[in-house]
Amino acid sequence: MDYTTIASGVLKAAEQAQPMGAGEDAVPILPYLPELVFGLIVFGLFYFFVAKKIVPSLEKVYAERTAAIEGGMQAAEQAQAEAAAAKKQYEDQLGEARAEAARIREQAKEQGAQIVAEMRGQAQAEAARITETAHKQIEAERQQALVQLRGEVGEISTALASKIVGESLEEEARQRGIVDRFLADLEAGSVRPEKLGANGEQGSL
Repeated sequence: MDYTTIASGVLKAAEQAQPMGAGEDAVPILPYLPELVFGLIVFGLFYFFVAKKIVPSLEKVYAERTAAIEGGMQAAEQAQAEAAAAKKQYEDQLGEARAEAARIREQAKEQGAQIVAEMRGQAQAEAARITETAHKQIEAERQQALVQLRGEVGEISTALASKIVGESLEEEARQRGIVDRFLADLEAGSVRPEKLGANGEQGSL
């Protein structure tokens, strides 16, 4: 703005108004001209100072405040976006962790069932082996008992026969001789039931 043009316009208006009131007792409308000029100069200087110093400072502060606010808003939006991204990442990781936990739990369940099946099979095999071993041991003991019983029965039979006949039958040749002699006596009729009974009583004694 041209302050000289403004001052010139004010001076012209004052000069034109001066003759209109000459010779009359009229109330002056305009102030004293030197005061008006001085006021205009002071106002121009003040306006110049405000326009050159204060307004730029205010505009700078306003711009900085606006930039700070916009920057804060951008930072807030960026922080919000980062928070949303972090939340999404957390939810994705949580979903993956849950899926992994479910997979591990299912795998552990399958492995547990497999281990139980294997242990059951091993237990059944071990039980079958123990049962078979027990059967074999029982059979061996039974055979041993039969052999021992046969031996004892043979010994008892031999002892009984020895008591009945009155002679020992432990030697095979002697046993055959006793049998042959007994048969010969039986054919000759020298063996009677009373004699057998007496021999039996003697043998028992």
